[in-house]
Amino acid sequence: MKQASGYYGSRSTRFKVAHETVLRAMALMFRGRKERKRDFRRLWVVRINAAARALGLSYSRLMGGLKRARVDLDRKSLADLALSDPKGFATLAEMAKA
Repeated sequence: MKQASGYYGSRSTRFKVAHETVLRAMALMFRGRKERKRDFRRLWVVRINAAARALGLSYSRLMGGLKRARVDLDRKSLADLALSDPKGFATLAEMAKA
């Protein structure tokens, strides 16, 4: 009941309804944490792809080239680099092309 204290109407006063609501809220919270990770990864891939296409590469060729060049940067770092330091990202893209 304490967890359902801010809910509207009988969701905060009747035990059974409050219990069901709290269980559902916890399930949605769990799912939301997983979706947030998925959404951020999708955003990073889009940003990397846009920066790579501006340099004449596709996302898959860039990532494959970086892997062959043994550059261990995650997608979050690459996306941040593409936004904040385009010259540094271009250097990485040249490494991936070679």
